[in-house]
Amino acid sequence: MTNPNPFPAAAAARCATPEVLRERGQREVFCGLTSIVWLHRKLQDAFFLVVGSRTCAHLIQSAAGVMIFAEPRFGTAILTDRDLAGLADANDELDRVCVTLLERRPDVRTLFLVGSCPSEVIKLDLAKAAERLNARLFPRVRVVSYSGSGIETTFTQGEDNALRALVPSMVDDDAKQLLVVGCLADVVEDQFRRIFHALGVGPVRFLPARRAAELAGVGRNTFVLAAQPFVGETVRALVARGATLVQAPYPLGAEGTSAWLAAAAAAWSVPGERLGEVVQPLEERARAALSHHHARLAGRSVFFMPDSQLEIPLARFLHRELGMRPLEIGTPYLDRQLVAAELAMLPAEALLSEGQDVERQLDRVRAAQPDLTVCGLGLANPLEAEGLATKWSIELVFSPIQGYDQAGDLAELFARPLARRALLARADGISPGRTIADAVSAPDRRAA
Repeated sequence: MTNPNPFPAAAAARCATPEVLRERGQREVFCGLTSIVWLHRKLQDAFFLVVGSRTCAHLIQSAAGVMIFAEPRFGTAILTDRDLAGLADANDELDRVCVTLLERRPDVRTLFLVGSCPSEVIKLDLAKAAERLNARLFPRVRVVSYSGSGIETTFTQGEDNALRALVPSMVDDDAKQLLVVGCLADVVEDQFRRIFHALGVGPVRFLPARRAAELAGVGRNTFVLAAQPFVGETVRALVARGATLVQAPYPLGAEGTSAWLAAAAAAWSVPGERLGEVVQPLEERARAALSHHHARLAGRSVFFMPDSQLEIPLARFLHRELGMRPLEIGTPYLDRQLVAAELAMLPAEALLSEGQDVERQLDRVRAAQPDLTVCGLGLANPLEAEGLATKWSIELVFSPIQGYDQAGDLAELFARPLARRALLARADGISPGRTIADAVSAPDRRAA
């Protein structure tokens, strides 16, 4: 089994405080409302009601790809011109909409009131609305509020705000437990649950839980293990309730998953021999899956635009397990508390940037000409038109990528754009040293 902490302390200390390019300019990123797309699938008896405009409704409907007749567990209470002008009592209207919704959907046990840019602009107090509705509806339904406004949040911060909103509802519980924080696909959660059981770590609870009745408690013997690097506010709220954060890399790839599990095992004093017995066969299988993609990715350069806060652990995974060269690792926000273990594992030559000035960053992309650029949807097509291979960063949030069994799938997500580019190049008769954009302006050899 790979040593989960292969760096000496001096090297770790040196790498843990890299220089960071901080940019504060125009950004290109989805708002926090987008996180509803995966949150509503995970929380099986919750409903997400966005208090916003028709633009908010179109955004979520388009991102989720759910037809209206499918009755998804999200919707929009649309603020009209009368609401925005103060000609109607938005609070009375919101109460009426919520009560009607819950009468129609008796299966709902948690109702999230989600703030948007319009509700923020008119200063509609959704926290007060949740308090008012709780007095009327609790305990049948728990009502909580959080902001998904694009003014304040990026799309993964929406999840952090939603989970943070659940913390006050967690009962006090001083029994020893492991609390895994951050949305995971059900199949991944089940895999980790089996591994923790085999290690003798537990009881293990997950936040978010699949159902409202399964919401964990929290107390001074709760050990928090983050599954996602963008849940910082939730983690800090749990620590304020007495919990202890377990520092670890994230479970991406064979090495990251082993280190993540080893950190939890250490908190339970699991013997190294037992850890090796459980983890080594799984790690070997994951490395075998990764080997299928090593030839295509090794030595290739990758440039991360800031989008999801997953960029740092993904760069570590690509560099250490697949031999890729990160040129720039951009992240919308650098939460050092949650990525301390990851920073120590990044290559020293990579530029680490926080925030964004999109035009300047695009200039650096064009100058670097990376083999692969990981970016948002709004930048992918223009960069592809310029001859650069791209990977949609949002797909890395939607997809189950954590754990041993998903390591090969994660590598394939990065290999696929390069494989597609190679196929297109061969089909169009492009030599390896030229880009597709070059070939578009050249005469078609096939016509000769």
